Amino acid sequence: MNRINRTLAGALALFALNGVTHSAFAEGKISIAQQFGIGYLILDVVRDQQLIEKEGKKEGLDITVDWRTISGATGMNEALLSGALDVAAAGVPPMLTLWDRTKGRQNVKAIASLGSMPNYLLSNNPAVKTVKDLTDKDRIAVPAAGVGFQSRTLQIETAKLYGDADFKRFDNISVSLPHPDASAALIAGGSEITTHFSSPPFQYQALEHKNVHKILSSYDVLGGQATFNVLYTTQKFHDENPKTYKAFYRALSEAAKLINADKNTAAETYIRIEKSRLPLPLVQKIVNDPEISFTVSPQRTGVYAEKLHALGVLKNKAGSWKDYFFNEAWENPGS
Repeated sequence: MNRINRTLAGALALFALNGVTHSAFAEGKISIAQQFGIGYLILDVVRDQQLIEKEGKKEGLDITVDWRTISGATGMNEALLSGALDVAAAGVPPMLTLWDRTKGRQNVKAIASLGSMPNYLLSNNPAVKTVKDLTDKDRIAVPAAGVGFQSRTLQIETAKLYGDADFKRFDNISVSLPHPDASAALIAGGSEITTHFSSPPFQYQALEHKNVHKILSSYDVLGGQATFNVLYTTQKFHDENPKTYKAFYRALSEAAKLINADKNTAAETYIRIEKSRLPLPLVQKIVNDPEISFTVSPQRTGVYAEKLHALGVLKNKAGSWKDYFFNEAWENPGS
């Protein structure tokens, strides 16, 4: 090999090395998806106040944030695993399912809680007073039938009532439908949707109508105040973007502090960012509800881990919540 070729080969090798390094540590970019509802208020405040960008500057980074909206855990998880998304937001069960299925491969784990809030199982069928009153004539609207937060919560309750072997009893009458559409159908009546496992703010809005009543709260199933939504990502993103990840986690913690310091202002942020048509007093009522807690610390997530493992949904048994949360979350108490 002559000197020119050796120089060219060396340059190409250096270029390739730099390319690999840049690809592996492409700090300064993050794509985040959320769903509909007040369960994502922490993210709304992060977005409104540009907290990721502010925390990034402390790390010497100009972070570009790509915000997206995806309805349902199935779409979330597919986007995350395909690499089309860096951070997904969904209920605890979908996160645990992905943690279980990717263990030893992509190693998906939770980043932080987005707060604790109850989800209500609602009905416009006067004959349905409890879960046991549901029949094949009813249709239950949920964001992700069979696999989402609401479906898994109902499965745990069903197992209590009918035994573990029959925990999927109501899956065949469950229909995947985004919360806004499901809530509208429940309130209007006259459609196949007679039941909706709802979430804030939709459940509050629906209960203002006399034809809608509550059957069950997720808190009843879980034994008290419990995390609704979590954020999660892959081991690859966590490890290869330490500064971006750190800025993101700090931004979440700061947003939670801002919400708890002034909940009425946070309610205004929700309406502005979500372009919501809900009356401000209603949103303020929801945000100030003592049943709701805006915190990045997980609460009672272990109930899902334990119950879903017992039902055979999860193959891997978690020793504690720390098994499926990245270590940055360990600085706060959790369960």
